Amino acid sequence: MYLIVIGWLYVTLLMALAEAFSSQGSVLGAIITFVFYGLLPMALVVYLMGTPLRRKAIRQQEQQARQEAAGGPIQTDSAVQPDAGGHAAALPEVAAVPAVGKEERRP
Repeated sequence: MYLIVIGWLYVTLLMALAEAFSSQGSVLGAIITFVFYGLLPMALVVYLMGTPLRRKAIRQQEQQARQEAAGGPIQTDSAVQPDAGGHAAALPEVAAVPAVGKEERRP
């Protein structure tokens, strides 16, 4: 999403520069072009596209606050957490890896 926003702002910046350096253009026109064609529309798009993420974050905060108020454990997304025991990780059963080489051809 942000790549599209950056690309659109680049295009509108080039439009504004063309307006500013044109023989019939002005710097005020360039600023207005950049603000009304670039900044305002992209700010609106980013705000609207970020709404589901903000709602999800608010729900998670509310759920966490409810669980802390109830005194229950805080659950995460996964039921099994790796390395939750505090022990060192074990070595694999077979430590040796067989060598891979060229096969010999016999006539």
